[in-house]
Amino acid sequence: MICAAMLGGMLLVQAAALPEMGALNAKSAALYAANGQELYSYNADEQLQPASVTKIMTMLLTMEALERGEVTLDTMITGSEYACSMGGTQVWLEPGEQMSLNDMLKAIAVGSANDCAVAVAEHLAGTEAAFVERMNQRAAELGCTNTQFINANGLDGMGQKTLTSAHDLALISCELLKHPKILEYTGIWMDSIRGGKFSLANTNKMLKSYPGLTGLKTGYISEAGFCISASAERDGLSLVAVVMAAPTKETRMADASALLNYGFANFTVYTPPADLLQPVPVQLGNADSVQPVLQDSQSFVVEKEKASQLETHLELPDTLQAPVEAGQQIGELTVSSGGETLLTLPITAAEAVEMTTIPDLLLEFLGKLAGGSPA
Repeated sequence: MICAAMLGGMLLVQAAALPEMGALNAKSAALYAANGQELYSYNADEQLQPASVTKIMTMLLTMEALERGEVTLDTMITGSEYACSMGGTQVWLEPGEQMSLNDMLKAIAVGSANDCAVAVAEHLAGTEAAFVERMNQRAAELGCTNTQFINANGLDGMGQKTLTSAHDLALISCELLKHPKILEYTGIWMDSIRGGKFSLANTNKMLKSYPGLTGLKTGYISEAGFCISASAERDGLSLVAVVMAAPTKETRMADASALLNYGFANFTVYTPPADLLQPVPVQLGNADSVQPVLQDSQSFVVEKEKASQLETHLELPDTLQAPVEAGQQIGELTVSSGGETLLTLPITAAEAVEMTTIPDLLLEFLGKLAGGSPA
């Protein structure tokens, strides 16, 4: 086995070693690094209503559809009678009115348009109900255990309501941030649609008050209180702060700011050296070696005070035997501090290596004979 000790990163943070956060006003809150590391939580598994923060899942499924090529930003979306009947915040879509997906995304991300959220859901899945099935399936795939969506916009339904948790919203937000294009919408302060005839102003006022804020989404209905999933980046550290059921707009902003301040004050990004993971030789393969990669992330968030005191132990085999599958675990990286293991991270194969066939071996043998024969 190849073993190496060096400075490294950790995925789980020992909160006891960190300063106290201080009291929050909201019922529930969570602070995550954008790579999915939980940095702080407060009642983060309590089921609460997210209001329009629901739309982060609507935007995630939209961005994934864009990535798959199912739609483009120029795709025209038609407002149905049902979509146009939504209450709350809206852009007053008319039945039969068409708007590009680009403008629909603006309306959803900036103006929190309930009608546009439903129109996009219907276009992507045929019906909003079918889209909601996709929302709940995607939430389950992301490890959300306290989430049940009932629609694409977060409004109350007939005797139903969307329920989720700060933990789950953070997971969905981190997944959305894997599509950086969305920040071109969530970071808009003011814009317009319908050829400039309808103005949009972002409901996320932290864009103007918090340095480094990039998005993502606010929400409010009376039963849910004031909610937000706020993303921000400074010095390469990207964070997500989720606040649920704050009593006022002001306390929502204060709590989100406190969470982000806590993150930027106490954590930093650590990226392992590029030469940490060297190719591993493969025997009897159609390639001589395979490149190992860290399964979950190429960088980690660590406590600033521990960033120079961590030890990692790298375990990889000296050789591998073909075939090797792409994504196959071939080793692991263990991170420790003071003799205590903080993290074991899988190392996987970046690409597949097929087994060399007998005809290939024969051709290789004949090639070596020909190359080694006298002139």
